[in-house]
Amino acid sequence: MTEILFEFTRQGNLIKVTAIEPETLTEVSVIVPCTLSEEQMKFQALNRLKYVLQKKEQG
Repeated sequence: MTEILFEFTRQGNLIKVTAIEPETLTEVSVIVPCTLSEEQMKFQALNRLKYVLQKKEQG
C-alpha cells in the first residue's frame, strides 16, 4: 500500500469514511460518530481496508 485515498461524507451526526487503495481498486467504508477526530476516523477505515486486503490475499 503506497497510497490510500480517504473520502468523508457527513450523514446527520455520523460520518461515512471511505478508504480506497488505488493499486488494487479496493474500497471500504465505515460509519463513525462525528465526535471522533479525523485521525481516528482514518484509523478505523484503514483497519477495515487492511482486513479486506488480507482476506483477498488468502483467497
